[in-house]
Amino acid sequence: MKAIEKRPVSIHAADEAVQEVLEKLVSLGEKEIPSKVIGEEVMRVLKRLDEVAYVRFASVYRQFKDINDFMSELNSLLTKKK
Repeated sequence: MKAIEKRPVSIHAADEAVQEVLEKLVSLGEKEIPSKVIGEEVMRVLKRLDEVAYVRFASVYRQFKDINDFMSELNSLLTKKK
């Protein structure tokens, strides 16, 4: 929710994104799911939902060390858009 704060993402879209993540995790059929798997799934859904929210989440989740890490992620997004 923090990643989409002040972004043009409706509550409905956010709820659907959460549901999508939950369904994916449940479909794995595991009793315990590593936080890495959860974080990667959240990033996958956020990337499609809102790229700014994705970068916000990724910057915390991946613990970008400096501006170069941040720029690398942004460049990756821009390259994939083309």
